Amino acid sequence: MNATAPNDGSVYLAPPDVLVPEPSVQGVAQALAWLEALAERDGWPARTLFALTLCADEALTNVVSYAQAPPGQPQLGLRLECGRTPYGVALRMEDDSAAFDPTAQEPPELALSLDDARVGGHGLRLMRHYLHTLHYQRQGDRNVLLLGAAWAA
Repeated sequence: MNATAPNDGSVYLAPPDVLVPEPSVQGVAQALAWLEALAERDGWPARTLFALTLCADEALTNVVSYAQAPPGQPQLGLRLECGRTPYGVALRMEDDSAAFDPTAQEPPELALSLDDARVGGHGLRLMRHYLHTLHYQRQGDRNVLLLGAAWAA
């Protein structure tokens, strides 16, 4: 996994598609449907689509569930960009909540049995497994998370 990929938009081969969903469960569903439509339009491999939508669902759900709008701001702002890259497809997620770097978090240890397993906290492990690139940067007052899925044949 490349943890140092640029996330300033230069990673794309052409101008990316943009979506500004509402920061809600419905917005997450809208974003996932948008990614599926892009995949169909552009002929993404099924594995690439699976990896990106699984990880986007995890990241977006966390943002809309836990991120808080800054004081004085009425609602969390969310912006998505998606496009082809030299290695596959990248999704750039921006939000204007308090700074939070999900890549700096350690996932919980794996349980030795299902009886000992905890629910939750394993999304980052999935993202690290399925993505080629997972990169976070704070740009001004915005969190920017880049999710890159390899072009799977």
